[in-house]
Amino acid sequence: MKKEIHPENYRLVVFKDTSSDTTFLMGSTIESEENIKWEDGKEYPLINVEISSKSHPFYTGERKEMDTAGRADKFRKRVAAATTKKAPAVKKSEKTEVVKEEA
Repeated sequence: MKKEIHPENYRLVVFKDTSSDTTFLMGSTIESEENIKWEDGKEYPLINVEISSKSHPFYTGERKEMDTAGRADKFRKRVAAATTKKAPAVKKSEKTEVVKEEA
């Protein structure tokens, strides 16, 4: 490896996938205030992540529905309301009179 091009704080870090409750030990420079005891008996910095290869649909092959009954229904209601808007009411003072001219 070339000298003086790699970060100095590169070390082993435990990443915990909170959605699948899986942990990984990998090298990283990310900072953490939490520590966890790993399977080898040593303590490593802990980083909590929401998604990893153990929970992402691309890697698992499983489809997860993230929005159960929210955004799509709200969008449909907005579209329906926008397309059925009534024409603005015209006040009597704004009405124009058509005067027939006799020849």
